[in-house]
Amino acid sequence: MLTTLRRIVLEFSQDPKLQSALLRMVSQVKKAMNTDCCSVYLADYEKQHFVLMASDGLAEDSLGHTTIGFSEGLVGLVGQREEPLNIANARFHPHFKHIPEVREDELNAFLGTPIIHRRKVLGILIIQQKEARNFTENEEAFLVTLSAQLAMVLVNAEARGILGHNQDNGKWLKQLKGVPGSPGVAMGNIIVSQPKADLDSVSLQKVYASAEQLKRYNEAVAKTRVDFADMSVKLGTIISDASLDIFEVYKQLLDTANLGKDVTSKINSGWSAESALKLVIDNYIVKFESIEDSYLRERASDIRDLGNRVLFNLQQQARVDESLPEEFILAAQDVTASMLAEYQHLGLKGIISLSGSNNSHAAILSRALGLPAIMGVESVPLAQLHQQLAIVDGYSGDLFIAPDEALKREYQHLIAEEDALTVKVKQVVDLPAITQDGKAIELLLNAGLSTGFEHSQHSGAVGIGLYRTEIPFMNRSCFPSEQEQTLWYRHVLSAFPKQTVTMRTLDVGGDKSLPYFPIVEENPFLGWRGIRITLDHPEIFLLQVRAMIKANLGQNNLEIMLPMVSSVSEVDDAIRLINQAYYELSSELPETEGKLPRPRIGIMLEVPGVIFQLQELSRRVDFFSVGSNDLTQYLLAVDRNNARVASLYDGYHPAVLRALKTIADESGKYMVPLSICGELASDPAGAILLLAMGYDKLSMNPHNVARIKWVIRHIDFQRAKVILAHALSLETAKQVHGYLNEQLEQIGLGGFVRAGM
Repeated sequence: MLTTLRRIVLEFSQDPKLQSALLRMVSQVKKAMNTDCCSVYLADYEKQHFVLMASDGLAEDSLGHTTIGFSEGLVGLVGQREEPLNIANARFHPHFKHIPEVREDELNAFLGTPIIHRRKVLGILIIQQKEARNFTENEEAFLVTLSAQLAMVLVNAEARGILGHNQDNGKWLKQLKGVPGSPGVAMGNIIVSQPKADLDSVSLQKVYASAEQLKRYNEAVAKTRVDFADMSVKLGTIISDASLDIFEVYKQLLDTANLGKDVTSKINSGWSAESALKLVIDNYIVKFESIEDSYLRERASDIRDLGNRVLFNLQQQARVDESLPEEFILAAQDVTASMLAEYQHLGLKGIISLSGSNNSHAAILSRALGLPAIMGVESVPLAQLHQQLAIVDGYSGDLFIAPDEALKREYQHLIAEEDALTVKVKQVVDLPAITQDGKAIELLLNAGLSTGFEHSQHSGAVGIGLYRTEIPFMNRSCFPSEQEQTLWYRHVLSAFPKQTVTMRTLDVGGDKSLPYFPIVEENPFLGWRGIRITLDHPEIFLLQVRAMIKANLGQNNLEIMLPMVSSVSEVDDAIRLINQAYYELSSELPETEGKLPRPRIGIMLEVPGVIFQLQELSRRVDFFSVGSNDLTQYLLAVDRNNARVASLYDGYHPAVLRALKTIADESGKYMVPLSICGELASDPAGAILLLAMGYDKLSMNPHNVARIKWVIRHIDFQRAKVILAHALSLETAKQVHGYLNEQLEQIGLGGFVRAGM
């Protein structure tokens, strides 16, 4: 049954038209399960009903027309309960609804399972039989398994329909949804940055240019043959001839008598070369994985590898240099920091990332650059986005493809209002961050996400609250020398004279890796990262600290901050090493005696455990700085880079807000200076809450300094405390968001949390 199930799912995913895919699927399920009827209903949330989209057993003329309300009939009951419903005689069930036009009078047994993706019911899959009986556990398990696998594929198919002109439905749906990654609105043509060769990422397309596609495929095959020959020669001196047989197998599979013949046939029927390759390779993989013999079954991975190698050469062919438009929106499977660095000066106006969440590093960098971004737009055929006109709404996470004239005019107006608000906000750049009733705070910079920071000097900030030292480490092929680091740090310190610069020691691990110091862990965010790595490698830590202290000579504006601290002993060990570095330099540089400044030392509060050790820590360090991104991640047990759980990651979760308030209260009690350098500080509502909690230093990206300064200058401190008190009494993040948005609108600051002024 497993092979049958996989075949059904595979063929469903390979059909470019949703309607025909559904019709084929219900017929296959009916046959596989030996029932009298199989049907699928899809949810229409706009009209709050299910639509009968496909059936083998019900009246054909009812397809696409028959609807059942979300709270009606057995179909509605399955959707409401979000679980299978197995009934021996459906018409005697109290929720049964008679629908004459579907002609199901002879059908009695009913088994319905919901098709659910991300807690949302996409549709209902149903089998029915004339015999009045309960379906067996095995039958129910098969249908449940099929529904679960169909969910992801159905989302993908739905997306294909959105991005392609679906004449069957008579309309073109144009709105996709993602996770808001960076606020703002942008409109422009999409430029797609192609992913690495991976058949799973290929979007099925028919191009009906067989001769051209055949030529491309044959050239890619020829190049792949050459690659295999080169590999065989290179490895021939290292491994045995028998081990090299795999390359001969690969070359044989490429022959026209085997795999190549099937690909050619698909191309001749209208598929693009990439699509044809994917269709054939997927079929071969299913066939091999269904073989009982373990050796032959393992060959499925060889088939996949072969396919990806041919695909790589196809993609290389397709990568012709095309001129970028003056303004564009970048889309990729996974937008990276290097992509943003490459494109940011070339007319980049917005970001679409199919993976990631609102707190992935791409999203953080987008906010730092002031670029609207949408993350986690799942199951979208990436290739079909290329050159499409799109609107990116970074406030709501809405992505509009090929918008009509009315929608374009609406967003053009909103973009104009955004620009006007930006101009307005810049008026306060050089003014102090002080509330209307006289409460002053300091706004600092988060710097170091890119190599350049000089522009940040005119942002209106009064110092650097977080300088990320890891970026220069990442852009190298080996660890930098002490001299190199000294030059970097002196450059930063001298660029901000008479302003405090807080440098974080090397913070790698988790999702930040060094190419020359790989760390492979099953659970990296709970593993070897931050201070844990540098304490295990004191030679790296001492070198960096020495460079910082040397760079501070003649500047005296350095603070050193330790990341990912989870215990008092880690702080003791780090301070011992910092003292060692200081005394070493004092003896090595006798001319500096009495002049070598000793930096203040602080720690990042990111691990929830340290909240309960603030008293002990307060006796050891000069300041605390909350890293709210990681603190939120660990408090809520949510990987902030995982799009699947992105909705659970929320800095406004009541537990997070109460933890932040506890930290502020405890820091005040022990008289330890406190700042915060997470993303919450750069959010208008977050800044108001932090101000009221007692955070006197907020560190943020340069783009947001003026915005937050405007917010601070347009609110009373006493009102902020009232807002905080009510927010802390709420039970869910949704309630907190709703309340804060309402308050911002009342204050006249709604333009900071939505499109328009």
